[in-house]
Amino acid sequence: MGAAVAGVLGFLLLAAAGGSAGDEAREAAAVRALLARLLGPGRAAAFSVSVERALAAESGLDTYRLSGGGAGARVRVVGSTGVAAAAGLHRYLRDFCGCHVAWSGSQLRLPEPLPAVPEELTEATPNRYRYYQNVCTHSYSFVWWDWARWEKELDWMALNGINLALAWSGQEAIWQQVYLALGLTQSEIDEYFTGPAFLAWGRMGNLHTWGGPLPPSWHLKQLYLQHRILDRMRSFGMTPVLPAFAGHVPKAITRVFPQVNVTQLGSWGHFNCSYSCSFLLAPEDPLFPIIGSLFLRELTKEFGTDHIYGADTFNEMQPPSSEPSYLASATASVYQAMVTVDPDAVWLLQGWLFQHQPQFWGPAQVSAVLGAVPRGRLLVLDLFAESQPVYIRTASFQGQPFIWCMLHNFGGNHGLFGALEAVNRGPAAARLFPNSTMVGTGMAPEGIGQNEVVYALMAELGWRKDPVADLEAWVTGFAARRYGVSHRNTEAAWRLLLRSVYNCSGEACSGHNRSPLVRRPSLKMTTTVWYNRSDVFEAWRLLLTTTPSLTTSPTFRYDLLDVTRQAAQELVSLYYGEARTAYLNKELVPLLRAAGILVYELLPSLDKVLASDSRFLLGSWLEQARTAAVSEAEAHFYEQNSRYQLTLWGPEGNILDYANKQLAGLVADYYTPRWRLFMEMLVESLVRGVPFQQHQFDQNAFQLEQTFVLSTQRYPSQPHGDTVDLAKKLFLRYYPRLVAGSL
Repeated sequence: MGAAVAGVLGFLLLAAAGGSAGDEAREAAAVRALLARLLGPGRAAAFSVSVERALAAESGLDTYRLSGGGAGARVRVVGSTGVAAAAGLHRYLRDFCGCHVAWSGSQLRLPEPLPAVPEELTEATPNRYRYYQNVCTHSYSFVWWDWARWEKELDWMALNGINLALAWSGQEAIWQQVYLALGLTQSEIDEYFTGPAFLAWGRMGNLHTWGGPLPPSWHLKQLYLQHRILDRMRSFGMTPVLPAFAGHVPKAITRVFPQVNVTQLGSWGHFNCSYSCSFLLAPEDPLFPIIGSLFLRELTKEFGTDHIYGADTFNEMQPPSSEPSYLASATASVYQAMVTVDPDAVWLLQGWLFQHQPQFWGPAQVSAVLGAVPRGRLLVLDLFAESQPVYIRTASFQGQPFIWCMLHNFGGNHGLFGALEAVNRGPAAARLFPNSTMVGTGMAPEGIGQNEVVYALMAELGWRKDPVADLEAWVTGFAARRYGVSHRNTEAAWRLLLRSVYNCSGEACSGHNRSPLVRRPSLKMTTTVWYNRSDVFEAWRLLLTTTPSLTTSPTFRYDLLDVTRQAAQELVSLYYGEARTAYLNKELVPLLRAAGILVYELLPSLDKVLASDSRFLLGSWLEQARTAAVSEAEAHFYEQNSRYQLTLWGPEGNILDYANKQLAGLVADYYTPRWRLFMEMLVESLVRGVPFQQHQFDQNAFQLEQTFVLSTQRYPSQPHGDTVDLAKKLFLRYYPRLVAGSL
């Protein structure tokens, strides 16, 4: 390791070196409380948990030690931090007890007695950090959460060894204080903030105003949540990342300070300047350090600090100048405002800007940003490294430390997807890169709660020096743990999924679900996928053969529904393909047949299957939003925010269907009416002998979409029907046709 690289890593390791006996006791107590929540107090008593900083004295890297168990003896878990102890506990439950902890549910049938650890097992992570979250996750997944849901997530994070994560709730309340102190009026502040479902893009300067304003109660609840989140994170020994000033300001700042030097940036995401085109304060303006330090001072006074701050000045927005001197000045100003308040500040930067606009960010521009912050004080997230790593073309970010991240999911879409081979190989390759400054691994999905196998692998890689040697064997073990029993057919099904939907490579690996099912229909939609659809259908069949023995497993029922949903998604593509071919060949009868099956059989059947599980209900999604409110007016406002995000995203369908979900109710009342209209217009076009008018369809479809968004119809938040029975019915209706090749 070169001297420069060692210096970078040494600085970042300082945070792990300290810690008092009081910290050790607090972190151990936090993990014991987690254990009691996970297993219940009785079973938790079979474990001994302690935290000893000395365990990582040599390396400074999180380490855990497992021993004991068997013949009535307690299992002893020792960690260098609370997070390390929780990760060690998870390792024992996973590898010794065959248990499984996931978003969709857990399988925690412990053997009696608890298995012994044959030889004392000590494991150290190869990197300083295991990072979690994307700025967008706060809007696509966390936005309506209460403390009970946050507590579950924080437990999941600790068990998966996460020790660095964003903690961005409540920041708008602090910004409101700052803007009021600067002389803005409350109405000007209200006009600036976006609604709750769009705050992520307000925080990165992409949007303002859209979906707002924020009610006063929002600020109070988010402040309360942020305090609880930070307290729990710190009790585990995690490092919370707080927000910092990136340079974006409300337009109203020009009223209070008429001489201020601001630049209006270009529009973003097909929005016009009513909601986009943010104002960026010039780095040399004397107001820049005042606002930046004022915000951070108020923020840290309220929440304390762990010295790492996130800010994104040019996320998906082209800077006003490509001159390296300007870019260096803008970057230095953000950093200087941090260290003015906190001399130990480290800036966490999402490296997405370099990946998203490579034509702008040439070598000189990248160097200007990376060189404007002292080496070791800029921690870069290589956000989409499993698909498009930036560290390779920037010489390991020119000596700045970076975290190899898996982004995986865009918009919180449903759809089986993953690039497990690339994920498996990526961290080790980055670690071995010449003069690598890699200091961690990360999971940075825009939305969570899907494709849990991908996240299980990525979390495990945070503690491995080398890739998993045999992914087929690994996924076989994953299936056995997930359902609590080894079963030949479930394991075969997962191996088929591994070689198909989870084996994405190349340009297809965008992470977006581009299925025609969840897109506004047109004659130009692609139905091409990177895998053999027959593998998905065969996995579906294999899972259904195991239902007699696994119907009591919540994780199995979830997976059966998810694979059934995927099979239906594939069928939509096939029937759409038939309808399009029939239309182009001017064959009315085949068009009517394919259209009838798709609109009147397949989509209603899919909606019924989804309705059998609360995790796939539009009603559950909207109820989260309504429950966050303190009045009926607020509940309606929050629900509309949520409906917009799922569908139109903006007032005119600005980022249409980006955050698509396959939820009961959404399929029935949003996707199906759109498909019905499309097929009706195709038939009418053929009957009348006139060309299909896509523009007219888009206008008519927008009316349907807007009607759905503005509707006040309530949807069930409790499941209805039996997943297994409904999946079987759908299978028996369509699988024989697939086998016969006669859809």
